[in-house]
Amino acid sequence: MKKRILFIIITIVAVSCKVQRIPDSSKKYTSLSRQNYIENYKDLAINEMKRSGIPASITLAQAMLESDNGNSTLARKANNHFGIKCHSDWNGGTIYHDDDRRGECFRRYKSVYESYIDHSDFLVNGNRYSFLFDLEPTDYKAWSRGLQKAGYATSRTYAQLLIKIIEDNQLYVFDKGGSLNFTSNEESSPDSDNVNLADVDNFTVQMNKHRVYNKNRIDYIIVKDGDTFKSLRDEFELLPWELYKYNELDEGAELKEGQILYLQPKRNRAEHGFDYHTVSEGETMYSISQMYGLKLKKLYEKNHMELGTKPEPGQKLWLRKRKPESEVNEESHKIIEFDEN
Repeated sequence: MKKRILFIIITIVAVSCKVQRIPDSSKKYTSLSRQNYIENYKDLAINEMKRSGIPASITLAQAMLESDNGNSTLARKANNHFGIKCHSDWNGGTIYHDDDRRGECFRRYKSVYESYIDHSDFLVNGNRYSFLFDLEPTDYKAWSRGLQKAGYATSRTYAQLLIKIIEDNQLYVFDKGGSLNFTSNEESSPDSDNVNLADVDNFTVQMNKHRVYNKNRIDYIIVKDGDTFKSLRDEFELLPWELYKYNELDEGAELKEGQILYLQPKRNRAEHGFDYHTVSEGETMYSISQMYGLKLKKLYEKNHMELGTKPEPGQKLWLRKRKPESEVNEESHKIIEFDEN
């Protein structure tokens, strides 16, 4: 019996060591692709499935979605791959991060391994998730819908997003004890370090009349001909003020075909990997804020610009961090020299 317990402990430690990769701060961070993420952490998800009964496909899909394939700020700085907030019963490490509100408290872990264990325990011990464990462990669709119903995330398309990730990456094979061969999938991976956010949508699902897209962890649609604020409110069951507020529009604004319209509040910064934007001819601060799901006021603040100031073509805008004072002073000096000449 003692030998068996020792073997289990060694196995768990070995899995933990295998997937826990502590970034070297002296090296440039390299983004993980979806395939990288699955290869790195599938064993953790499978072990947690055996321990807790949560399908490995669900655990992986949630982690990939919540952590942006391990590239999010929470994942990199706090090993938090599931976006779990502190809550009143949390006594571990913490990190403060802007999410639905500014400076929210999230759990910080010593390793990714701890994050996966806490995620399982969070679902197992949460009363609102108890009904999930009556579902078939291979029914990832029912689990996805159940997580959305229980309120794990605010996204109205959370279940569809999980299902799409699972099916696109065949994660359901892990629920049945199968494995994946990644050698032939590398070239077809949808992830790239050099992409234009205006041209790529992270996830899409069809709902009602419109296809719902997701960027920066925010649901949005593309306005079609004939859409009105009322028709969209009815379709997505929104309150009268929500579309105006989420998109920073005045009541009475007109919708235009092809316009981006968010169904959730925009965020205080662009998503990981999109640190800067170079202004093109015809772009406005508002169109750029919509492009990245970034609040307009925050875009002005990050670039030390007064509200209403128009950007110049070729101008570099900061999207995640505040522009350093040194660059602001340097630009001001150039403007003064230009005026004097």
